[in-house]
Amino acid sequence: MTLADIGGGHLAGFHYAHVPARTGDPGWTAVGFHGTGGDEYAMLGFLGDLTAAPVLSPRGRVPEGGANRFFRRYAEGVFDEKNIRGEAEALRGFLAQAAEAHGLAGRRLVAVGYSNGANIAAAMMLLFPGVFAGAVLLRPMMMFADAPAAGAAPSRVLALSGERDPICPPESARRLAAALEAAGAELDHRWFPTGHQLTGGDQDAALRWLRGFA
Repeated sequence: MTLADIGGGHLAGFHYAHVPARTGDPGWTAVGFHGTGGDEYAMLGFLGDLTAAPVLSPRGRVPEGGANRFFRRYAEGVFDEKNIRGEAEALRGFLAQAAEAHGLAGRRLVAVGYSNGANIAAAMMLLFPGVFAGAVLLRPMMMFADAPAAGAAPSRVLALSGERDPICPPESARRLAAALEAAGAELDHRWFPTGHQLTGGDQDAALRWLRGFA
């Protein structure tokens, strides 16, 4: 992937990047969700190494001290659930419009998100079952006090957690995993002996999982 491959702009209230499909397109669309402080380009390098699928990558529009986030928090691990629901709904609308704008309508969506990006992707799966056919959630945690009582829809999820993660506590990651399974997800939850940062093991696991996604 080169800079010349990257397009995008502003749509449905979100700045975003778009990368067309490349040779070996698996037939689905990747949706990148950055972590706190990232932008629409932050996940493109990671995704470019993982898949030749077309990519839609929105920028979180909730500011926190100058950093971009996908939803508001009051403190570390304490989230504004009303804001989560509102931003998740807005992102669902963005994805529908962006897919139509770039000739991707009707393709399945596979989310790949890190930290805050993983959390908004998981929130969308819980709130709107079926919005993603699959997801790779890198260092996710539970963002709701009580999981939404939405209907179940089949999906496949790879969740990658750090055993020593100070930001996404193991108990919170396990609560999210249980909620996703209750919502109908076929979940593969793996643990690495590390903290919040990503490692080569995360990339290898995500690559193998995405190659097997059909």
